[in-house]
Amino acid sequence: MTDSVSSSGIDPLSARLRELTDYLAAPAAGRLTEEQRALSLGIARRLVADVAARLDPGIDPAQLWREWLRGGLPGAERLARFCFARAEEHRWRELSAQRASPPPILTEADDASVEAPPVGAPLSDIDRAYLTLQIADRRRFDALGHPALAIADLDGDVLRALLLDIAAWRLAAVSTDQARAAELGEAVRTATERQADETGIAHAGLAYHDLLGAALPEVAAQAIARHDWPTLIALAAAAHHRRYDDMALALLTAEAAALPSLLAPLHLDRTALVPLEASLAMLPARAVAEDGARDYGELLAPGRSTR
Repeated sequence: MTDSVSSSGIDPLSARLRELTDYLAAPAAGRLTEEQRALSLGIARRLVADVAARLDPGIDPAQLWREWLRGGLPGAERLARFCFARAEEHRWRELSAQRASPPPILTEADDASVEAPPVGAPLSDIDRAYLTLQIADRRRFDALGHPALAIADLDGDVLRALLLDIAAWRLAAVSTDQARAAELGEAVRTATERQADETGIAHAGLAYHDLLGAALPEVAAQAIARHDWPTLIALAAAAHHRRYDDMALALLTAEAAALPSLLAPLHLDRTALVPLEASLAMLPARAVAEDGARDYGELLAPGRSTR
């Protein structure tokens, strides 16, 4: 059931984000659902492990996480929005997959009438861009299929702050001499520069969007019909020139009445939004922004563009 605005006038989305921030800082507290809490915390744990591995392969991520879990994550307020957006998107995709109808069973005649591309035929530029988008999305899961944050998709400032927090923990754990501190400082610089050269799902979505041209409305409508939410989010983010996680959170917290204006750059027919509205309405414990127009204006304001 969709949460309604509380009588106190507090925006449920803002309340959830503050709550997740408090939870990451002190995991014993909070009132998120168990699923939201577990997903968000798992995403944070996997991100910390991935970033630690880039900083220093000698770091024991399990020990690091245990200590941070006891004392609270440094910079929890920086991670809360990213983890919450990724967790909510994953819940949405899982629910859609569970409710999706199985593909129709084709008769032999139908099967024979389907034209398959010749074996070895080169992909078109659009097909190649879509494949790149799918690959970028797959990087947002770990080896076991659990949702994760790809380092390439993380805000550069957030990554640098996390690297510095892990470096400080590592320095305190092994040594405080200046040589070791210099090594870790160099490792932070190297990891930051490496991420700056990487491309994530927002970049892949922008490349796909720019190739579609006049086909954009049809492709976006097909993505909604297939419940292909990563493609829809990536195209909308590209159209707004904003980060993927910002666009995901905007969609996930939108009232039905706000969706047409939010997705206006995709030039979708009103009827194409019906499956999207229905899917969002069925997401349990979904936080809905109190004032959609105001919140989306803030979210999509200049200065929040993707790298």
